[in-house]
Amino acid sequence: MKPLLRTVNRGLRHPRVWSIAMVWMCCLAYVLFQGGKTSLMLLSMVTLLGVYLAIAGFSGVRRAQGVRRLSSGPDHEELLHAGDQVQVQLSLTIPGFLPLPYVVVREMLHRHNGESWSFKESLIPNMRGNGELSFQTPPLERGKYVFSETECASEDIFGLIEHRGKFKAKGEFRVLPRTVFIPYWQLYDRKSRLSGPQTALTRSRRETTQINGVRDYVYGDRLSRIHWNATAKTGNWKSKEFEHESVPKTVLVLDALASSYEHGDAFEIAVSTAASLLEYGVRERMGMGLLTLSDQTSFMAPSESLMERQKMMHHLVDIQYNGQDTHLLPGVERIARQLPQGAYFVVISPQKDEKIMELLRWADTRGMTPCHILIDTSESRRSAEWNAMLRGRGTRSFTVSHLQELPTVMGGGSL
Repeated sequence: MKPLLRTVNRGLRHPRVWSIAMVWMCCLAYVLFQGGKTSLMLLSMVTLLGVYLAIAGFSGVRRAQGVRRLSSGPDHEELLHAGDQVQVQLSLTIPGFLPLPYVVVREMLHRHNGESWSFKESLIPNMRGNGELSFQTPPLERGKYVFSETECASEDIFGLIEHRGKFKAKGEFRVLPRTVFIPYWQLYDRKSRLSGPQTALTRSRRETTQINGVRDYVYGDRLSRIHWNATAKTGNWKSKEFEHESVPKTVLVLDALASSYEHGDAFEIAVSTAASLLEYGVRERMGMGLLTLSDQTSFMAPSESLMERQKMMHHLVDIQYNGQDTHLLPGVERIARQLPQGAYFVVISPQKDEKIMELLRWADTRGMTPCHILIDTSESRRSAEWNAMLRGRGTRSFTVSHLQELPTVMGGGSL
């Protein structure tokens, strides 16, 4: 009831409403003091016009409703990654039986960091008051997005009064960080002298005799691997899938301190690097965990579960570099008891100073194998000197300047 009263009050305060009311009062006075058919006809016309404007105001766009549908393309994929565009379809329903010449629709899309985009389109509803609007967003970066209230505006067929209305249609989605495919990570190479004594080559991890499921037949599989029962049931060749020997767990440590980054581009590369390594861990069935050091230290224990990996990816959607600490070690020490023994300790950070060295030494004294992925968008000469110094200490180090370089760097193309 209160929204309706507010709508009525706003309508009565409109200056053109008072102008029409004054014209009607003048016509009424003309009838009372002059009389005749002309005055009566004039009063009737103004009265009908007022009734029409009243009906159009209270049963038109002010009571509009809508349903929003989102899709990322012709395949209608549910997962969105940075750089994707979202197609929006908005179905409008405007109650009432009076025709509207047009409806202007304004949409506002908000990102979790405060950025916003405005979309303004017009449509012509049919005689039943239904209409559909389609538009496409620009390429979006990672983050959480939500549509605010949709605003509709329209005028009567005479163009005298503009009517406005708002409604809320569900429209929330997340855009995952941009990732690249990493075919191989040299950290796990047995032949690497810098990998530590507990490393294992993931490509040649020996299989156990424990069956872990059934997969599609791959050319070259031995006859002993064929799962004859599954092949007979499905009509397609199926092979047995065996469990692999376990490898040491890996903890990705993402530096999200405000003092570590001069601009947001370097941080986006760091987040994308962590997301790409998580996807690598999914393919190789490795136990990977995620530790983020920002305003609040967050730790997710290493796991091979796909659900846990999705939680890590969604955590990377909202994270910002807003940590107020100047050192990484205090945040790590707060959750030190939760870190697994003998794990790989991979630090993703643009820092290359004593603060990082202190953290890597701390991990080494705790029985973990430290590794540093240096984010350096400037490609400075100090990065090569830093890597050489870490190699001299027996610590693996990678330098990433652009996300596209990540597969080459991780595979041993450069250090």
